[in-house]
Amino acid sequence: MYNFNSPPLDRNRHPHRSNLIKVSGEGEIDVQPDSASVNLGIITDSKQLITAQQQNSAEATKVIDSLIELGITKNHIQTFDYRIESDYDYDQGKQIFRGYKITHILKVIIDDLSIIGKVVDTAVQNGVNYVSNVQFTAKNKELFYQQALVLAVNNASEKAKTIASTIKVSLKPTPIQIIEEGSTVQPVFNQSATFVKGMTSTPLEPGQIKVKAEVIAEFKFTSSH
Repeated sequence: MYNFNSPPLDRNRHPHRSNLIKVSGEGEIDVQPDSASVNLGIITDSKQLITAQQQNSAEATKVIDSLIELGITKNHIQTFDYRIESDYDYDQGKQIFRGYKITHILKVIIDDLSIIGKVVDTAVQNGVNYVSNVQFTAKNKELFYQQALVLAVNNASEKAKTIASTIKVSLKPTPIQIIEEGSTVQPVFNQSATFVKGMTSTPLEPGQIKVKAEVIAEFKFTSSH
């Protein structure tokens, strides 16, 4: 974005000798993720509510124990969602009760990205039948954002210099105002799937996170005339 403000006239109808150039600046860096999270679900069905609850609880306990054996600490395993629903079939417009469905979703945080596929495989082998929202991130995002912010400010400065040179005015090197408008962007593997027990070697590649910062900057310039 470029915004060149035409100089206003003073009381003698002569242009003022200074005005503003307003520009946007962007900075972006690629970061290797060092942490991940994944939602692992245990879904059970039964005509008897107590039976469904007991089965779901037993499966969830088995999954949690298997993850702890892999080295996932207990405070990195938390319940993300827990639902009890009634299931129905419909025959010629008539509602027929089929049973209960219990859904228990665990959110698991993984610090060692080399075992993320193994975490999913182990969970599936121990009762998980729903996997979703695999998300990669960096623990020190703020530090990387600060680096991107420096690039964004420098980018804005270079744009202002280019504009000033093109219209042949003298640019004040220090901006009189900078507005931060940035955000951090990261890839998310967000595909829900139902897995079959016994599936192995799930490939989950983190790729790279793009950390982006955006600013709006205003620079004062002086007319050369």
